[in-house]
This record gives sequence, C-alpha cells and structure tokens, in this order.
Amino acid sequence: MGIIRFMASITINKENFFHNLNQIALKTGSVEKIAVVLKDNAYGHGLQIMAELASDFGIRHVVVKDRKEAALIRDLFKSVLILNDEIIADTVYTYAINTLDDIKSAQSGAKVELKVDTGMHRNGIAMDEMDEALERIEKQGLDLIGIMTHFRSADVLGSELFWQQKNFMAVKEKVKQYGFDNVRVHSQNSAATLRLKHFDEDMVRVGIAIYGYNELPSVYDEVMLKPVLALYAKKTSTRVLKKSQRVGYAGDFTAAEEMTVSTYDLGYGDGWTRGESRDPYMTAENLPILGRVSMDFITLESTKMQLCIMNDAQKAAKHFGTISYEMITALSQNIQRRIV
Repeated sequence: MGIIRFMASITINKENFFHNLNQIALKTGSVEKIAVVLKDNAYGHGLQIMAELASDFGIRHVVVKDRKEAALIRDLFKSVLILNDEIIADTVYTYAINTLDDIKSAQSGAKVELKVDTGMHRNGIAMDEMDEALERIEKQGLDLIGIMTHFRSADVLGSELFWQQKNFMAVKEKVKQYGFDNVRVHSQNSAATLRLKHFDEDMVRVGIAIYGYNELPSVYDEVMLKPVLALYAKKTSTRVLKKSQRVGYAGDFTAAEEMTVSTYDLGYGDGWTRGESRDPYMTAENLPILGRVSMDFITLESTKMQLCIMNDAQKAAKHFGTISYEMITALSQNIQRRIV
C-alpha cells in the first residue's frame, strides 16, 4: 500500500465572498466600481481561486502587487492595476506611479495611474511635485488613466481621513487644470468604504473587507461581513498520554490525567503563528493547542481526522496580538485551497 499523505487545507466560502461583494456594491452603487485587491496571493486566500470567483461575480477591475501576479489572472479582467513593477505598455495592465523616477523609466504608451501622497507618507509623489509629474507624463507619452491616493487613518477615530480627502480634492483639481480627460479617480480602501456614507468616485480598492473583515471601531455603523477562509488540519498520529507525561519541545504541556491526544499537520512552516504555549490558542472547535507549535505539527486533545483550526482570522488575531491581515497572508501558498 502507498503512504497516505495528510495535509492541512483551506476552504474558500463562495457564498460568503459574494455576500461581502454585495455589501460593497451597496456602498458604491455599482459592481462596476469595485476593484478587488488580490495582492499577496489574494491575502492568503489563493490568487487564481479568488480571481475566478471575482470574475464570476462580475468584477472587472483588480489590483495586484506585481506583473508576476498579474500574468496569472490577466485574461479574466478589463484592467489589472499593478502597484509596483517596471512600467511597460500593455492593453490590460495599468501601473501605479509612485515616484518621478517611475515616469522617467516608463515605456511610452503605458497606461499609468498617478499615486499622490496626501498624508500617508509611504508611496506616491508629493503634492508639490504634481506639476512636474503631469508634465513628465505628457512628455514621456504615457496614457494617464487614473489618479489615486491611500488613506492612513480611515480605520481609526479622528478627522485625518477628511484632511486627506481635502488634499485629494486639490489633486483632482490640478489634474483637471492640465486637461487630462477620462481619468478614473480612486482613493477609498476597505476602511474608508465601510466608514463613509457617501461615494462619488469612479472606483474603490477593497481588500480586507471582501475577505470578510471589518476593522473599524464599533462606534461606526457596522457592515456585516462574513469570513471567507477557514483553515483545517488533518491528523497524522494518535497516542495516549499518561498522567504527568509531557508534550513536544521543552515539554511545555503536562498531562494532568490520562488523555488521548493527536498530532495534526500544521505548524509555523505553514504560516501558522507559533504563539506562546503558556497562553494556548483555542481552535475554532474550542480545543487548546497543547504545548509548543512545531514547524509542521500541533498537538490537540482529539482523535478526529480533521479539525477546523481557524474560521475567523479577526478573532484569532486578537489572541496573538496582531491583525487579521497577518493571520491570513502568512498562510503558505502550498496549502491546498478549495471552494465550498
């Protein structure tokens, strides 16, 4: 007989994903105005799986990290915005311009979207570089199809979001003064889209929200979202621990009485957080991880062939003192993903 290989797995809930997209469509007024952010393996959900589902829903615009990601899904969408890569001419790809040097090195005829730093101070040209940037874009023969910015504090209490919005209004006016036509405008990320009651731009760039997570403080109107991803581990072995026997590296867990435990095929090598064994993580099935997480394995008091480890990354993130983004994007691309 051949060796049976048990593997951790991820399920992608199509119904929940479509529910989340519907919630965003209600905010924007049109599916056509939604650009789904699929960068970093679709936030750990699987780039090609999520791209196909988004296309089936009617999404026509997506955002990715680089051309390597874009090449895998380009045939599914009307436009693919690439956030950081060498800028070349292409019928589908559009490129974010982050610096004046990006313009200088861009291939003539390329479709570009000018990113302006309105206060995030991470990427994008400075507001006082606008004139030079627009002149260079025209001189370089680039096709300016969009202007964009990114909000730094849309998900926290305070007025900084509105300060950046005001700055972006000046950016839009400057582009208009230079006579550029048919330029799409987009500034809102997931937090801004969920927070604001009015939408008057051409597109939103939504990432974490479509995967089921609302990171806004509770004082804001809650938009009900549903987690799309669930993480499972499969049993590799089972044993009986006698009272006082210890489990795993350093024997951090000691059996208080005789108990049956199993090893499951998930560890930090798969992108699962190692955490602190003195404060064990409780799985989605309310079972504590016993002792230390290994590179490829965890131990749980169960004999089930498969266990759900996480079905709400936001809840898991609170335990580990991080955010839902990190919990899901860290998951290895080698874990099998399937649609349910």
